[in-house]
Amino acid sequence: MQIRQARNLRGPLVLAIACFVVWGLAYGLLDVLNKHFQESLHVGKAHSTWLQTAYFGAYLTMSLPSGKLLRARGYRFGMVLGLVGTAVGALCFIPAAQAASFAAFVAAIFVLAAGLCCLETAADTYVSVLGPPGGASRRLNLAQSFNALGVFLGPLIGGTLFFGPAAAGEISVQITYVVIAAGVLAFAAIVARADLPEFVDCAHNDASLTPGAIALRAQPLFVLGVATQALYVGAQVGIGTFFINLVTETWPGLTSREGAYLLSVATALYLVGRFATTALLLRYRPGSVLTVYGIANLLLCLVVAMGLRRVSAVALIGVFFFMSTMFATIFTLGVAELGPATKRGASMMVMAIGGGILLPYPMGRIAEYFGTPVAFLLPALCFGTVALYGWRCCVVRRPDAVPVTLH
Repeated sequence: MQIRQARNLRGPLVLAIACFVVWGLAYGLLDVLNKHFQESLHVGKAHSTWLQTAYFGAYLTMSLPSGKLLRARGYRFGMVLGLVGTAVGALCFIPAAQAASFAAFVAAIFVLAAGLCCLETAADTYVSVLGPPGGASRRLNLAQSFNALGVFLGPLIGGTLFFGPAAAGEISVQITYVVIAAGVLAFAAIVARADLPEFVDCAHNDASLTPGAIALRAQPLFVLGVATQALYVGAQVGIGTFFINLVTETWPGLTSREGAYLLSVATALYLVGRFATTALLLRYRPGSVLTVYGIANLLLCLVVAMGLRRVSAVALIGVFFFMSTMFATIFTLGVAELGPATKRGASMMVMAIGGGILLPYPMGRIAEYFGTPVAFLLPALCFGTVALYGWRCCVVRRPDAVPVTLH
């Protein structure tokens, strides 16, 4: 009976995991688009960060509505709606490219990211319930590996197609997103027709209204965890936004296309870091690992900020390894020991993804006035905060939970 049930869940699990590739690819293309528009539409470094603001602003504003929709209509509806919304956003790139309007591209990114937010809310939760609760962490980490595959492919595709003569570059952008829209719509049709079991969500019962759930703000490690998570996501997004700028400015002779390829190398190291750190967490406490990784990235970002030829570029690539499991570890430490308030706390941790809007614009302004390397002092400060949070968790308690990955 258990074997039959596992086989019945295998198909839905494969479809849900495939969704992770979709938003991984979309995010992987985002940072390449940032540099492309700087060159093709002649927008400044700070102005170009409106792409990241639109993308993560959609997560900030649409997470709660997506969650309510998911509870009301179920997982299948949430995934299909998210896929269709993503396809609509991708098709919006056609008129944006024809108008050669940066504002139109920003609007298209917001629509696309709103669809991705709905898709991610549904797929994340669905993967966690498709099987025994004890295996949720392993399933989510497996799904996240496919997400990292999409992030890895994004810079390769964008680097190959987007950099060239301005007109050819915009046509390539159009074709790329039309292909994405067609593929996503075809996948949405498969999901809509698939036999996907629905599950009753026991998280939203009366326990969520207990005094313990209401007093989340009285849990200092949770409150600090949400703030730290927002700063970490801001650092990650800021680093990705100006990665190509940094490596092309500190590596003589390196082109934007080659910089995009280096970004793929960095994201590959990010994937390696996931597996390596998962092994480390079998022996060391999450708080200790987070502290060491935060200090390592603080030091690496200081090297980046020095603007050393080639050395700063290599240091920035190394940052991706230590970023690999920060989100998951902060998430787990923040919601540990919340009891009946765990689900509410988790939803607020996911909303902290909206912190992606915090650093790109100020980093862009600093880059314009003082040079791109100096802008990486801001992520250095964020990683210092991450290290302090990990140390604080080690001092206060010894959580035994294994981190899960939700983003």
